[in-house]
Amino acid sequence: MTEFAVFTDEQNQLRELVRDFLREKSPESEVRRLMATDDGYDPALWQQMAQDLGLHGLAIPEQYGGHGASWIELGIVLEEMGRALFGSPFFSTVVLAATALIESGDEEAKQRYLPAIADGSLVATVAVPEHSGRWGTEAVSATATHTPDGWTVTGDQKFVLDGATARLIIVPARTASGISLFAVDTAEVDVPRTRLTTLDQTRKFADVQLTGVPVRLIGSEGGGQQILERLLDFAVVALAAEQAGGAQAVLDTSTDYLKTRVQFGQAIGAFQALKHMAADVLIEVESAKSAAYYAVATAAEDNEEFPAAAALAQAYCAEAFVTAAHQNIQFHGGMGFTWEVPAHLYFKRARSSELLFGDADAYRAKLAQRIGI
Repeated sequence: MTEFAVFTDEQNQLRELVRDFLREKSPESEVRRLMATDDGYDPALWQQMAQDLGLHGLAIPEQYGGHGASWIELGIVLEEMGRALFGSPFFSTVVLAATALIESGDEEAKQRYLPAIADGSLVATVAVPEHSGRWGTEAVSATATHTPDGWTVTGDQKFVLDGATARLIIVPARTASGISLFAVDTAEVDVPRTRLTTLDQTRKFADVQLTGVPVRLIGSEGGGQQILERLLDFAVVALAAEQAGGAQAVLDTSTDYLKTRVQFGQAIGAFQALKHMAADVLIEVESAKSAAYYAVATAAEDNEEFPAAAALAQAYCAEAFVTAAHQNIQFHGGMGFTWEVPAHLYFKRARSSELLFGDADAYRAKLAQRIGI
């Protein structure tokens, strides 16, 4: 059984480093500025994160230019990014694309793309979901055709995370042998991409249209289904860590406000009803962090508990973040509904993240299936 007790001194130092960096580089004003841009991130800061902090290559094996750390370290980084509502293609590039490449076992593809991800020169993503808006192998509708000149892919990929800025787009598509993964290099081929306006503008999405686009096969033909299923588990663990960070951030904001907002001659946090509400949120947040940390630990070990832990973490953390973000607005009263405070930014992130890879009910069903009930 996976045991997770405490973080090591080195992991705590990593957390402090990332938190201090984001406190300086991603204050609320910068989050709002980047939301209004098309790309949603600062390319110069993206390079600094890769080159000076080494965050992009943190969990990439050393032979591909990374640092060979584990999912525990990556989870710490994602938790702090969720805490700061940090805008960047880190999730799409480092979590989705890099994990898909590592899981593919394709040595040529790993040598070609992973060093560029690690050094910050490549922004990448995975082009799911599709028409249905669902993740998972059952949602794959793109098709791939083998010609004398190589593979081509046709499909309409909806809501692709960072799809408008990614140079590398990894596309699951159906072939005669099943689902396969293909690499689309947008520096080599013209790919129509349409930026989308969504609820949460701290994340950027795009529709990607592929019509007979030349692509490179990643891994073996028909080998994409297992990779995609495992990628989804890793993705929801990463998202759970991010959600736990966001939930902690709004809890901190709530408690600060309860201590400083005065009504009837005393801080509103002294009122019993608000104390009880805050205590309930604290329990939700601490439980979410426990679920996320446990899932990250199983991902690091990649053991038999990992699939169930991933489903549990996403089912719990998604709702915990929404609850904490909603209560943060309630604690702030009428001010919580205005643009002047960041409460609405966290609430939008919580709501969009709740549905990013499927809702909590879907993951409770997965959990029940995986533990045999």
